[in-house]
This record gives sequence, structure tokens and C-alpha cells, in this order.
Amino acid sequence: MRTLVIEDDPGLARLLQRGLDEAGFSVDAASDGECGLHLAGTEDYDAIVLDLMLPRRSGFEVLGALRAQGKLTPVLVLTALDGIEDRVAGLDRGADDYLTKPFALTELVARLRALIRRDHRVGSSAIAVADLEVDLAARRVRRAGREIELPAKQFALLELLALQHGRIVSRTQIYDKIYDAGSDTLSNVVDVHVCRLRELVDRGFGQRLIHTVRGQGYLLAAKEDGECHFAGG
Repeated sequence: MRTLVIEDDPGLARLLQRGLDEAGFSVDAASDGECGLHLAGTEDYDAIVLDLMLPRRSGFEVLGALRAQGKLTPVLVLTALDGIEDRVAGLDRGADDYLTKPFALTELVARLRALIRRDHRVGSSAIAVADLEVDLAARRVRRAGREIELPAKQFALLELLALQHGRIVSRTQIYDKIYDAGSDTLSNVVDVHVCRLRELVDRGFGQRLIHTVRGQGYLLAAKEDGECHFAGG
């Protein structure tokens, strides 16, 4: 999942980037409110981590401007301000959740995952498609009761497909969600990762769950659609 971190403290920003990257997120970062607002308004993020005390534009201003633009991306506010008035002000401007500094990185990751699940209308951290179970919180995958170990990028891809299961996800959407803005990758990298994911999730099972929809993208689904072209592997 692709996340934007808007934080002016270089040390904390690096910690957040490293921690979120290790948790399987693709992370972009901005160090001031103006740059953060530009990225948040022009790129497609699954969630935004927003500090309130920012140079150029405050977090309050960024949040208000985003919601005024109609951007509904879930926003987790970080602040050293622990007064109830500040929390109410942030929530009134459209924040979805709040963490007061200092905080545990594990809690921040858990809250972000919960916001993303809610945004996708997924009630549980475990998503089941036929005999495949994807636990987004525990980052565990099982098929027919068998544990499947996935590298970080393959898990991120499966997570995206699982959150959208039953719906087609285009190659462009996959690329935008899994890679950050600074990525320098080959044009066929999405197809390569899908192929590797199929090897791990579908091979050896009678029912294929990861389908190629010719000319449109990929689909995680239990039932084959007559319009789908099912690639080998």
C-alpha cells in the first residue's frame, strides 16, 4: 500500500519511512506542508501520515485544503499537541485518526492498516477468497491450511488484490500502489511480480485464483469469468 509521510523532523521522517517500508508499505515523504499538499493532491495514496506542526503550511491547513479538494484519502494525524481542543480541531477538519508523540511504531502501522481496511470496506484483517486466507495484520498467507511465505513485494501485491478481490486491478494501479515516487523499475516489473505470485499462490492447486483480464489487468477471484484470459503458471 502506498503511503505519504508529511513530517518536518528528519530523524522521525527517516524512522517512519524505514518502519513503514519494513511493514510492506511503499512510502513517499514531504518535509513541509506545501510540498505535502502538492503530493497528496496529485498522487493516489492509500493513507497519509500528517504532522500538525509543519513549515510553510500547518497540518491543519493541509488537511482542510485536501478535504476542500474532495480528497478522501485516510489521514492519520501525528502531533506533540495533546490538548483536547487540538484533537477536536484535527478531527473537525477531516482527520481519520490521531496519535500523540511519542508513539509506538507498531501502533501507527496497525492504525494505518485499520484505516486502509475501513476505506476498502473490509471489516476484518483476514480476507478469505476460496481456500486462500490473507491476514493483513499478521502478514500471513495460507492456502488450504498450508502456510505460504511471500517476499515483501509479492505480499504487497497480494494485499492489493485481496483488498480489491472480485474487481480488476490495472497494471498502472499496481505499479502506483507498490512502488514509491523514486522507484526506477522496468516497465514489465508488474507482470514479473504477478508471475512470481502465481507460482507461490496458485501452482499445485486445482483452482486458480489470480487471473489475467486481457488488456485490463489482474483479478483475485474464486470463480473464473468467461471474459478473462487465464495466463499460464
